[in-house]
Order: sequence, then C-alpha cells, then structure tokens
Amino acid sequence: MEQKIQDYIKPGARVHLVGIGGVSMSPLAEVLRGRGLEVTGSDMNESPAVDHLRSLGIPVAIGHRGENAAGAGCVIRTAAVHDDNPEIAAARAVGIPVFERAQAWGALMSHYENALCVAGTHGKTTTTSMCTHIFLAAERDPSVMIGGFLPILQASHRVGHGDTIIAESCEYCNSFLSFCPTVAVILNVEEDHLDFFRDLADIQTSFRAFARLVPEDRGWVVVNGDNPHALQAVEDCGRRLFRFSLTDPAADGRAVNLTWERGLPTFDIVIRGEQYAHVTLRVGGGHNVSNALAAACAAWVLGVPGSAVEKGLDAFTGAGRRFEKKGTFRGADVYDDYAHHPDELHALLTMVRTLGYDRVICAFQPHTYSRTAALFDRFVEELKLADVAVLAEIYAAREQNTLGISSRDLAERIPGSICCDTLEEVADRLRELARPGDLILTVGAGDIYRAGEALVESGE
Repeated sequence: MEQKIQDYIKPGARVHLVGIGGVSMSPLAEVLRGRGLEVTGSDMNESPAVDHLRSLGIPVAIGHRGENAAGAGCVIRTAAVHDDNPEIAAARAVGIPVFERAQAWGALMSHYENALCVAGTHGKTTTTSMCTHIFLAAERDPSVMIGGFLPILQASHRVGHGDTIIAESCEYCNSFLSFCPTVAVILNVEEDHLDFFRDLADIQTSFRAFARLVPEDRGWVVVNGDNPHALQAVEDCGRRLFRFSLTDPAADGRAVNLTWERGLPTFDIVIRGEQYAHVTLRVGGGHNVSNALAAACAAWVLGVPGSAVEKGLDAFTGAGRRFEKKGTFRGADVYDDYAHHPDELHALLTMVRTLGYDRVICAFQPHTYSRTAALFDRFVEELKLADVAVLAEIYAAREQNTLGISSRDLAERIPGSICCDTLEEVADRLRELARPGDLILTVGAGDIYRAGEALVESGE
C-alpha cells in the first residue's frame, strides 16, 4: 500500500531532512517545526542556513551517515540526494518511509486556505516575488517559498501565520504535481527540460495535470492569454479559468494605457472592465508587465485590494539574479541575470536595449548540454542581439557531456563572439572590453555571476 506523507506530518512526530540546508529545505524545516513536529537534519556543509536552523533548536549533523536518520518517523530528501545516500539507504533498510521535498510542501499546502502556486517555463521567481510584495502590502502575513533571494525578506522564504502560502512551482521532474494549489498561475509553457520531458506536448500534459490539482468548486487557474501553448494546455482542464493579456480586450485581466519612461513602465490594471490598480514598476521589460499583471490577477481572485497591488509592486525592485546590479567597472554598469532559455535571453536583451547604453556586452554561460543542444539555433539567434557575446563553457549541472557539445559550437555561429575556457578568463576578457557607457551582463543559471563579481571587486 502506498504510504501518504500526510500520515507522517503530524504534531509530535519526528521527521529527518536530508540536505536540510538547501534553499527550499531550510524553510520546510522551519514550517514543520512550527507545526509541532520534532525536526532533525543533515547537510554536507556548514552554512548560514544551518546556523539559523540550529538557533531555532533544530539539530543538524554535518555529513551523511546512516545513524542520523535513526528513530525518525519519516525522511524527506532534497532532489540532489539520491538512493545511494547512506541515510536514505539506512532508512529504507528499517522500513522508514522516504519522501521528496515537493511532497512535503504539497502536504503542508493542504493546511492553508489559500495556496497560490506560480508555474511557467519563465518568470516564476519574479512573479512569485511580486505576489509576495503584494500580500505583504495587504498585511496577509503569507508563508512564502521562492527559488531565489528576495531583498524584502532577506531570504528565499518566509514563515507566516496567515491563511495564504505563496510558492514557486517548478515543472521539472513533475515536482509541482505534488502541490495542492487553490490558485494555479501559469505564466507560459514552452520547450525546456528536454532531458526529462519528451517534447512540448508532454510538457503541456504536465501543466494540464497541474491545473487540475485546483479544486473545482473554489479554485482558479490564472493563465496567460498571450501564450498559445499555455492556453492549449488548460483549455480542457475543467477548472475555472482567469485569463490575463496585454493584447486581448476579451481577457479577464488587462494591462492598458501602457507608457514608458527611462525604460520603466506605467500602466492601469483593468479587471473585467473595471479599474483595479494603477502601477509603476521599478523593473523594465514587457515580460515584467505581463508578470505584474499575472500577480495582480492572482491577488484579485484572492480578494486583495488594488491599493495593495499598487503599494506592493511599487516597492518591488527585482529578485536576486534577475537583472541584479552588481556594481560598476571603468564606467560600465555590471548586472547579473539568471536567464538560461532563449525566450528569457530574448526578453532580457530586448529590454536592456531600451536603457540607452552604448554597448551591451553579454557574458553567457549555457546551462546543461541537453538544453544547449535542443535549443541550439535559438541560442545563436538571441545571443546575436548583444553587441559582444562572451561565452563561458557549458555548465553541466546534473549532466554528463554525452552529446559532445561545447560553447565553441555556439561561438562559431555568432560573429565577433569570444569563447573562454574558465570564469577567470571570462572576467579577464570583460576587463579588457569594458569602457564607459557599456552595460556588462553576466547571464546564466550556473556560476557565471562570479565573473561579474570578480570584475567589480577588482575595483578599477
């Protein structure tokens, strides 16, 4: 018989978290402890997150040993922990059930009246962060789980006491299908994670299943009416749909009267024909107008007043690694961005073109061999939008290079591009290129940000 995690997450029960210092594991530990469970954990390294958990009275062992899990009612692991981990093996040897992190978050969501889950191929972190700002402005005291650092929280999470949880919801390995959304936001559906999904149709099937997790009687699916693949994914989901759009006058939520000043947008949000909010963003790009509209529509269906949308979005200056300013070097501004898909590159590079810089120098680190190969031609076209493309070697992440692909293959197709073997070489080439009036971007989901930080820290 299949074991259900809900049976093990109860006050007084003991739960052991393997990889407890991780970005979504440490807040999980806090929430579980706040619900009256006895929590222990282990991690490979000391870290500020581990120090914080210990300050709350949660014991954390450094290093993975079988005895760490002894006596636990269940074990929860991060995605980076595999079956050969000694704690997982020891737990299974004595019949202790092992669950995934996403399953635990899903079980916790069922305790909240409102579970606002933000999904999509792109824009999840930014939109989840915008929702957080709005719900804080509305004094709804939300719990929050974001896949990136948010300055207003000084963390990637928040343990609140209100009736709402806001969670970034990732489709990779179908992890979001363990969640329990009452409001499912779908920003867009595109080809990505093709090391797991077969094709676009397979991805759409996953998003359709995500939409169907919403309760039929009281939930909402908030979907981007400007993204055809997202609309196709939810058209037969059997749930209440709330469409938002920048272009379709028949959509439920619209951004109208859009104007730009110094690269930043001001617009009205109209819900079903009535003015809801007047918004000025501190982040640029049409994609962020759409993200803000999505966040506002999610707030509307959950009864948040438009004044909180205005206040919350006015205070939003971006999430960590989302066009984040790192400093200056020789009169050039240095920014970092997490973009790692051609659509995200397009949104970033077209947005920065509106900011008035003399040149845009983009240091890009492709993320995973499979994504680079599957979307190769599109990466080439988008990287041509930069005045100079500096390419770092592909960041392997979870993969081995069985495809024999390299960043040099991209460089051969991009006129004037520069290929570097190491991040130190990337920083050196940026140092040679930089001049006043330039925008230098470090871009990618790996560790490319280190090159920009090294440039700024050199202090010239």
